[in-house]
Amino acid sequence: MIIGYTSGVYDLFHIGHLNLLKNASALCDRLVVGVSTDDLVSYKHKKSVIPFNERMEIVRSIKYVDAVIPQETLDKMEVWRKIKFDVIFVGDDWYENNRWKEYEQQFQEVGVKIIYFPYTKGTSSTLLNETLIKLRNDL
Repeated sequence: MIIGYTSGVYDLFHIGHLNLLKNASALCDRLVVGVSTDDLVSYKHKKSVIPFNERMEIVRSIKYVDAVIPQETLDKMEVWRKIKFDVIFVGDDWYENNRWKEYEQQFQEVGVKIIYFPYTKGTSSTLLNETLIKLRNDL
């Protein structure tokens, strides 16, 4: 059985999120998804629009997802030690990022494959948030 893992904030759930989960699910037998806790989101000096428990429930309800866990750390190796996934899925906006270059080496040593999916152009939670703020200000 191939266990896949991916993670994210999943705030203002959009087609990019759905594409990632759908594509990841097709490449593993069981897909585990980490949803960032509100505390983890705040490290970027950000605040999610949708509360953590609701984001967990939204992701849990997606038919491509087999299990949802809180993402309490950015350390993917720490998560791997807990659930021992075989493959990790991430957006290609992280490709060649220094942190992910380190993960590539660490995951290679334990036999985990990293699959980078194309980032969905034209949509993101950040863009949706900015658009909502602008719309509200124009009212």
